[in-house]
Order: sequence, then C-alpha cells, then structure tokens
Amino acid sequence: MESIQILDAKKHVGETVQIGAWVANKRSSGKIAFLQLRDGTAYFQGIVVKSEVGEEVFQLAKNLNQETAVLVTGEIREDSRSKFGYEIGISGLEVVGESHDYPITPKEHGTDFLMDHRHLWLRSSKQHAIMQIRNEIIRATYEFFNKNGFIKIDPPILTGSAPEGTTDLFETNYFDQKAYLSQSGQLYMEAAAMAFGKVFSFGPTFRAEKSKTRRHLIEFWMIEPEMAFMHQEESLEVQEQYVAFLVQNVLDNCDYALDVLGRDREVLKKYTKLPFPRISYDDAVELLQKNGFDDIQWGDDFGSPHETFIANSFDQPVFILNYPKAIKPFYMKPHPTRKDVVICADMIAPEGYGEIIGGSERAIDHEYLLEQIRAHGLDENEYSWYLDLRKYGSVPHTGFGLGLERTVTWLSGIEHVRESIPFPRLLNRIYP
Repeated sequence: MESIQILDAKKHVGETVQIGAWVANKRSSGKIAFLQLRDGTAYFQGIVVKSEVGEEVFQLAKNLNQETAVLVTGEIREDSRSKFGYEIGISGLEVVGESHDYPITPKEHGTDFLMDHRHLWLRSSKQHAIMQIRNEIIRATYEFFNKNGFIKIDPPILTGSAPEGTTDLFETNYFDQKAYLSQSGQLYMEAAAMAFGKVFSFGPTFRAEKSKTRRHLIEFWMIEPEMAFMHQEESLEVQEQYVAFLVQNVLDNCDYALDVLGRDREVLKKYTKLPFPRISYDDAVELLQKNGFDDIQWGDDFGSPHETFIANSFDQPVFILNYPKAIKPFYMKPHPTRKDVVICADMIAPEGYGEIIGGSERAIDHEYLLEQIRAHGLDENEYSWYLDLRKYGSVPHTGFGLGLERTVTWLSGIEHVRESIPFPRLLNRIYP
C-alpha cells in the first residue's frame, strides 16, 4: 500500500492508499463520520462508514479532537462538491499524536489572539493558501531570472553603511564598531552587476519604521535585480515582464489556493497584459489635485490614499516616473534635462495595495555621487568601496526591488501584509 500526499490524489483514484494527516474538523450523522483532514498539501474530506469499519474504528473517528495527527487508510474517490475535488473513503484509522483543547476553534477569533497563536494559525485553510501563493511567487522568481540570464548573488545582512542613510535602521555592535541590519542589498548588487552583468538577490531586509499600516512589516523579503549596460526604459520592460510572469504562474499553478481565497481569476488576468501604463510624477500630482486631493503639492511623497487613487485610475499596475530628487536616495541618476527630478520609477499595484516595486537608473559619475554622499550627511569613508565602482569601468546600469510580502498580499487579495509572511515582525510584535 502506497503512502501519498493528498495533492497527488488525482493519480490514485480507485486505489487504496495511506495518508498522514491532521484532523481540522469533524461532524457525524448517525452511522457516518465526516473528517476534514489536512496533510500540508491540501484540505480534503475523509468518510468513515460504521458498517464498513466496525464499532471500534467508528467510535475512534467520532471522538477525534481537532488537530489530532492520524494515519488514514482508504480508497481515493472523486468528490465534485469539494474545492479539492477528491475524498478518501476511510477503512483504517490510527492516532499518531493526540491533541487536547486546541486554542483556535472554528469560531471567530480576534487578530491579536490569532497573532499570538501564529504558530498554530498557519494550519488554517486561508493561511495555508496564502503560503502556497507565496511559495509559487518564490519559485517563479527563480525561474524568470534564471531563464533570462541572471545569476543569483547573496548580499550581506550585516552592513557598515546603508543605501538610504541610517534612519530607520536596526543598529547592532559588530565587535568594536557599529553595524546595521540591511535595509537593502542594492549597493552590493551594483558591485555584483559590474562582475556578472545581470544579477538578482533574494533575502530578508529590515526597516525600523514606527508604522502600523496594513502595508508595513519590520522584517520582509526583497527580490533585487541589477543590470549592467542597461537604461531605465529597458528596466521597466523587465519589471513588467517579471510581474506579469508572477501573476500568470499563480494563475497556472495555484488553482486550489485561489479557490480557498475566493480570488477572482478574471481580475488577475488583467495584470498579465503588457505594457503596463506609465505616468510621470508631475502628471500624477496634477491628477490628484484635479480630483480633490488638496493635501498634495509638487515635491511631496505619495501616501496610501494617493497611490490608491492613481492605481484605480488605470485598472492595472502603473509606473509613476521621475520623482523629485529631494525625496529619493542619493544614488539615483539625475534627469538629463531637469535638476529637480531623478530617473526612477515606482510600480503601484491596483486594488489599493500600493507600491510593490521601486527602481531607478543609478548615477555613474564619481564626482556627482561623492557630492551626493556629502550632501546627505553620510560618511564617505563607509562608501569608498561603492565609489570605486565609478572609478574602474563604470557603465550605465539600473535595478529595482520588489517587496515579496506586498506582492503576496496583492495576488492573494487579502487585507493585511501580516498574513503574507509565516511569522510577521510588527512594531509591537516579535512573538512567536
């Protein structure tokens, strides 16, 4: 008898198999017990018929507690009524690990309670589906960059300098000097691009922002590609192709998860159509001012309501181009005909999910960069290695960073970014 995962059930219809699972819920009616089981790949139904298994097994099934671990033996059958499409007619049942007084019951629970029990909340069907989508985005990311000629490079997590200054950074002691948890691997990826041409990183980043919005985490994961001999317009094409690829792969490979989440596939399909619209920062400010946003002036950064309105004006992810120099980091390339803006773009996701990508062409002139480092009050000695990149074969290059959790939140159609990562770190939460 073969042991299988339930996600492979369609290959075993009519066969008797064994599955290791946990009891998510149960109900019984007279002489039949219905077990909602999960095995880590999917949720599915097990049917226990008293006349087929005998009194002892039937009573065992009826009295199973929530989250008891079991080995079930039985025949796989098609079940058109369930989201999953298959069930198992149980002929044998063995308890592997008992569960008593499981704290997360089928009733409604408050957010704080669920976050305190995140280690258990991950077992629920919705959280399970979100993590499947997260996993698919990660898998598709590697596929996209590998087949487009990128090499993965891992930047350090402990750094002595910061790409966007030392505000909102976690400081730690590195023996006899200060160090910071990385807020971005970008500067190191620029060095890697000068060695390998096209590179990408995927790793954790940290921002000590005292923000409680539904879009912010303290610890999150970034995908950061960097490309030598490339200008901004070419980078925008890579960005939109990458995002459309992610959406298409979620559509192709996450049917079960999308069903659980109730995500509208027709809405997601719109996000695979290229090119994505583009709007300049100047025109975005004008659009907002014409539509009642009196709080926004040229030179201001956009907040959540502003980004949501701009995105809803296009019904697709939209690029906002060329922000004011004063509100962007020191490394961005100045515009060739304007001193007040830099060559950069943010991609704003539709449906109110905000910025998912930030990117720019990088300044390549050594003296300009040195001037910017000084103007931002940064220690030029800490950035001497970065300035070296402009002394030894500097070339046009560009890159961007995609926030994994915001992308998961958007494609899953969920309300809050805290559900997009297995164990979120928030302003007042580092447990569990």
